[in-house]
Amino acid sequence: MQALLALSRVIDAVNEKLGWIADALVLLSCMISAANAFSRYAFSISSNAWLEIQWYMFAALVLLGASYTLKKNEHVRVDIVYTNVSTRKQIWVDIIGGVLFLLPATLILAYLSWPVFYNSWDIGEVSSNAGGLLRWPVKIFLPVGFALLSLQGISELIKRVAMLTGHLKADLHYERPLR
Repeated sequence: MQALLALSRVIDAVNEKLGWIADALVLLSCMISAANAFSRYAFSISSNAWLEIQWYMFAALVLLGASYTLKKNEHVRVDIVYTNVSTRKQIWVDIIGGVLFLLPATLILAYLSWPVFYNSWDIGEVSSNAGGLLRWPVKIFLPVGFALLSLQGISELIKRVAMLTGHLKADLHYERPLR
């Protein structure tokens, strides 16, 4: 179990760093958006590339941030079930949900999105917009993002099993969304 927990800590550390990058992309995207709006209205200068880079950053922050969100236990859940059961049952809900839903979906999506990226890279796909960007750099975030989410799912499963077996203190803190 200690080796699995060490693996879990490595996965958590990687996704923690990527979560920081996703946070930085939010700020950078806002700055680019503001600069683009300013140059468009102040100088009548704009470019589709500036708009597309914002879309690319948004895609990257969502796909990199998803695994970080899972690590922080802030993913979407059905509160009516989860918050009304004991901690042990919450652990089981997480394990069953991870094995039956999360991992199959993320692994399939990672597998199916690889050809989307590869074909784009292979043909050197470029946006059809005037001044547009290459498409493959943003498409790599599809398989990478789903692979990272799969890895974080594995990390979460390791931690939940460790909680059940007494190797790790159960800490399933979850902030319910404001109503």
